[in-house]
Amino acid sequence: MSRAPVAQARRAARDFVLLAAVWGSSFMFMRLGVTEFGALPTAGVRVAIAALFLLPVLWHQGLGSDLRQHWKSTFFVGLLNSAIPFACYAYALLSISTGLSSILNATVPLFGALVAWLWLKDRPHSMKILGLLIGFLGVAMLAWGKDSFKPDASGLVTGWAVLACLGACLCYGISASFTKRYLTGVPSLSIATGSQIGATIGLALPTLWLWPSHTPSNSAWLALLALGVLCTALAYVLYFRLINAVGAAGSLTVTFLIPVFAILYGVVFLGEAVTAWMLLCGVIILTGTALSMDLLKRQAK
Repeated sequence: MSRAPVAQARRAARDFVLLAAVWGSSFMFMRLGVTEFGALPTAGVRVAIAALFLLPVLWHQGLGSDLRQHWKSTFFVGLLNSAIPFACYAYALLSISTGLSSILNATVPLFGALVAWLWLKDRPHSMKILGLLIGFLGVAMLAWGKDSFKPDASGLVTGWAVLACLGACLCYGISASFTKRYLTGVPSLSIATGSQIGATIGLALPTLWLWPSHTPSNSAWLALLALGVLCTALAYVLYFRLINAVGAAGSLTVTFLIPVFAILYGVVFLGEAVTAWMLLCGVIILTGTALSMDLLKRQAK
């Protein structure tokens, strides 16, 4: 393998791990924000902050013409890949734990692979299928024994929250194939910026209509700032660059790593205990992810 493909593979691997680490923190920040802002305002403020952060960067990089040329497609991606999923997850976190929501999020590659197969005729080979199955097995093992399907203190039904998470995962899968089909070659910064502008427009009226009557605390605002800048603006630049590098189905396997990082954050920042079972599940998830992305095959060359 020549130096250029090796460098590209290494950058894709770095982007993959970094993206999982960043998105792993998003559930915690959403939980901190949604309890004071509500579901739709949390999603609306998140994408608005991301759009405001990305737009001047886009103009500074001289990519305004790319955004104008592809604004319809990028705005549509924003609805599928940000507005709807962010609102769904914010709603879900009102009644289920961040751990369960991140585990449900790990079903994204399954939806993505199915959509890519049916729409793009991108049939995965046997090793990738094995990797997806192994990764999902690790996620299922992490979820085993979690009693999360009870109404919370406010009486919200968690079944709807689970369905909201799965609906968000389906949107992610469709969006990844749409991006691969219609936006391949478009700079990742242009896609990220356009998608957040489109999501902001789509959520503007619901956000204003459902804005909380009380004044949210500084900690809630800081949580949404972290969501907008770190977990959305910067994360989506990495995500769309990853789609161009490894494809729609491969990039979606990043969700297998998110529960692992969520556990790590719990140990470091919240003082939660880590068990041998969690570590075992993490190894299984990492193995499945490596197989589904052909990382082991690349290292062998």
